[in-house]
Amino acid sequence: MLNCVFRLGEFGDVEAFSGFEISGHAGYGEAANEREGNDIVCAAVSSCTMLVCNAITENFGATADVKVEENRITLSLKENSESAQKLIAAFCEHLETLSREYENIKVTIK
Repeated sequence: MLNCVFRLGEFGDVEAFSGFEISGHAGYGEAANEREGNDIVCAAVSSCTMLVCNAITENFGATADVKVEENRITLSLKENSESAQKLIAAFCEHLETLSREYENIKVTIK
């Protein structure tokens, strides 16, 4: 199961996306190919996740903590960045769309 948790936080008097955590595996590669590393769903989500992380820190210049670990990527905004929050919202919508096609993706907003 790919768990996609999006966090809401307070930036002054505004509630907005403050980060996310993507963890786990969709399990489609193992089922289809009986071999780890061939999971097109995980590859798609991982690629989107890294695009969002890099855009926020490198292109938007927002201050954020990004951690890439085995089976887990987290991003936490350290400042109010409207551009970063909009990108996180779009990322969340994208994963919600994927979750309707692939039952092994779970999206939660906290």
